[in-house]
Amino acid sequence: MAAPSAAVFRSPLAGPLSVTRRFESPPDPYAAGHRGVDLAGEPGAQVLSAGTGVVAFAGPVAGRSVVSVDHPGGLRTTYEPVDPAVRAGTVVAAGTPLGALHAGHPDCPAAACLHWGLRAGDTYLDPLRRLRRGRVRLLPLI
Repeated sequence: MAAPSAAVFRSPLAGPLSVTRRFESPPDPYAAGHRGVDLAGEPGAQVLSAGTGVVAFAGPVAGRSVVSVDHPGGLRTTYEPVDPAVRAGTVVAAGTPLGALHAGHPDCPAAACLHWGLRAGDTYLDPLRRLRRGRVRLLPLI
């Protein structure tokens, strides 16, 4: 199993990412903050698993549909609002469809927004920092 610091994910939405609200780390577990990122999308767009894991939860929470996936190294990603196409216990690979994106995320400036969260145990992390990036190329100094 990979350590949380080594985990690399892919985007949960196809196409280029459009971040509508960034991660804001709470100073403690009960303080205000934005425990994930909001990504602009289209209603009905497929929401994809960011990495290999097992679906921990798929269903309603406080009136909104949520899917959570447990990944190696003690990481959990959460996706909302998503109409689930998977059930708890389903093994998924990176890129596996988890469900369809719903419209109606509060304060979303797009047709629909996906709230994508990441945590290691009780610590919330910025999921954008875990995205697989293209190959880094260093240019020579001139």
